[in-house]
Amino acid sequence: MNSRQRLNLVRLAVLVLVVAVSVYIFSIREQARQLAEYGYPGIFLLSILSNATIILPAPGVLFVFAMGAVFNPIGVALAAGMGAALGELSGYLAGFSGQAVAERTAIYRRLVGWMESNHYLAYLFILLLAFVPNPFFDLAGIAAGTLKIPLGFFLFWCWIGKTLKMLLFAFAGARSLFWLE
Repeated sequence: MNSRQRLNLVRLAVLVLVVAVSVYIFSIREQARQLAEYGYPGIFLLSILSNATIILPAPGVLFVFAMGAVFNPIGVALAAGMGAALGELSGYLAGFSGQAVAERTAIYRRLVGWMESNHYLAYLFILLLAFVPNPFFDLAGIAAGTLKIPLGFFLFWCWIGKTLKMLLFAFAGARSLFWLE
């Protein structure tokens, strides 16, 4: 087996693993809610789990909202933002595993050329998509992995965007106590 075949085999294995993890996390979503009882480490783990699914919904921001009313909103946002960024590795890895197919397309070559000449716009795009509450951020992670955006840069900008988003939800949860009075 040559190196290209081994690489394609690794990519296929990563894709199968990412899909299996997504299905498993989706199947245990009710039990995962109990992690919030463990404070900031539980929020971190719950955030990883809710963001590690690809396409399947997991309501992570609802937990951040609720935990913002219980814990320090800044601590909640930092724990949830870090967990969310790490959870998004599943999308990035899915994109990485699909490179073999994508590399043969003209649009891929154009996107890679655009990414190489516009690094800052690509990172800003990741940050904005991570910040805006939307169920499609997995597609941004897949694109980042496919386009070979350096993993460190992807994680950094994803972490910034996710943490800012979680900060808004955590403070909204903290302020919700005043609405009930």
